[in-house]
Amino acid sequence: MSDLPPLNTDTIWAILNEELSDETVNKLTWHYLGYRFDEASKTWNNSATMDDWSEKYPEPPDFIQNRPPTVKLTRSIPKENKQLLKEKLGFKGYKLGEFTPRHTRRATMASWLLSYLENAE
Repeated sequence: MSDLPPLNTDTIWAILNEELSDETVNKLTWHYLGYRFDEASKTWNNSATMDDWSEKYPEPPDFIQNRPPTVKLTRSIPKENKQLLKEKLGFKGYKLGEFTPRHTRRATMASWLLSYLENAE
């Protein structure tokens, strides 16, 4: 998945501001969870996935369309990193009445990716 944007704060903002497609945000999250697509066999390799993702989701889940994997993603963010969007980026959230479950799920992926980035530094 070499077509993915770099994992940095600009990319996190692009997720929050809907400048990246849902497909790209899913692919980015899958990549950092450890899912790899094998072009030769046209199958997903999940041998490097984090925690117990490969057991629950042998193929990467669509976080935008499905709530359960998003809940699992939320729970996998370390407690000390739960507020990183606000603390590190100054993200104030979406305005009441202007956000949908899709926005919430994108924010969850942004939060998880920022936590991943924070732990990688």
